[in-house]
Amino acid sequence: MSSDVREAAGEVSFWILVSLSDTPKHGYGVLRDVELLSASGGGRTVSLKVPTLYAALERLERADLIEVDREEVVEGRARRYYCLTSAGAVALADETSQLEVRARAAREALARAADHRRTPDMASR
Repeated sequence: MSSDVREAAGEVSFWILVSLSDTPKHGYGVLRDVELLSASGGGRTVSLKVPTLYAALERLERADLIEVDREEVVEGRARRYYCLTSAGAVALADETSQLEVRARAAREALARAADHRRTPDMASR
């Protein structure tokens, strides 16, 4: 699997876990939430196709990060609600911490670079 594919799968999983962090949701609710949550930060909006969503939900369920909360039939169609497991909540908290560390390191590097650009290089004198 290429790093781009792994990265995309990781981003999809991250947003699904974020979506399920507050309340159980069915597939369409997760799909809608992922798009809204990913767009709310001003970054790239993640729009999932239904097959991608259900493949990711199955993968997260096999990894014990989510589980089926309940099932119901609405207008003759089965609706499955998913929720985070305790392992899923820990994984989401860990990923969030790692993202914060990476963002802090990037901000510090950018600030050093900006300072360096403002300060003349003494070695060139």
